[in-house]
Amino acid sequence: MGRHFALKRDDFIFATRLLRKMRDPKTKFDERKFAEKGRDYLYNYAEEKVGPLNPGRRMFLKGMLIGIGALAVASAVPVISYLNQPPVYIKNFPWIIIVDSDGNPIEASKLPVNDPSILLFQYPMEGDITFLLNMGDANDNPVAIQPTTVVIPEDGSTYSFPGGVGPNKSIVAYSAICQHLGCQPPEIHFYPPKYFAPGGVVPNFLPPVAYQAAQSANAASVIHCDCHGSTYDPWRGAAVLTGPTQRPLPYVELYWDQNTDYLYAVSMNLKAPVIMGQPSDLGSFAYLSSYNQDTGCPKMLLNKGQTPSQCYSKLNNEGDTFTS
Repeated sequence: MGRHFALKRDDFIFATRLLRKMRDPKTKFDERKFAEKGRDYLYNYAEEKVGPLNPGRRMFLKGMLIGIGALAVASAVPVISYLNQPPVYIKNFPWIIIVDSDGNPIEASKLPVNDPSILLFQYPMEGDITFLLNMGDANDNPVAIQPTTVVIPEDGSTYSFPGGVGPNKSIVAYSAICQHLGCQPPEIHFYPPKYFAPGGVVPNFLPPVAYQAAQSANAASVIHCDCHGSTYDPWRGAAVLTGPTQRPLPYVELYWDQNTDYLYAVSMNLKAPVIMGQPSDLGSFAYLSSYNQDTGCPKMLLNKGQTPSQCYSKLNNEGDTFTS
């Protein structure tokens, strides 16, 4: 009987981060060194480029090689080559409805305001994880997010952010991959106003410079990356508040159908920075499992109560980092 290789979501995210580094010309994986030095080269590479390896993550890497038939380091080189193959591309941004874990469309009016839980969906392709946020004030009342012009500190260029959607124009979606070195949740997450208010107890690391920058920008909450301290303003298109990042988080354009209260991911701004580690916002490691390659998932509007059979992205709750 063949050996099965099961991939948990946490392992998938780790593998996605690893593959981004393997494909990046600046950090490209050296298959010759892998063949010469063995698994230790893979372990050291992963630890240096992605982060510390706990025993479970080390076992995942070992299992990845053994579980797909790599009986020796040399025979694993084709496996690495397969994993390291060029990304696939889509011609246009698909029209994707956001659904819950059971496949039922998310209703915008029921999305919690200022939820500290990490709510993620994937768009436009597999592994392109995106925050879904319903923004509000310190009393958890929804607040409309206005259109704005976002500056890219890296080169001084600008692009337009269209603002929020939904019944209160308070719902936004930003890439959940830090634009500095690609850290992902739970290292990067949303700080709601109640954890960010003066005198509040913030259990996760938020340096004074991030708080001060947010105060200066009149931002009641932030997206902050605990890896190296990059801070983004979710009120103004995820603009950069503090470095070391020099690029804002890319945003996903949402469409709200007021007749059904359903939310759709429909596009990204090609003038904004691309998703960290990607050659293009239209290129990634794999299509969404629900993506229809024949149709490309064109514009669609579902009827109330209708469950999509394709062209959807599931919203996953990754937990509350403030209570974990």
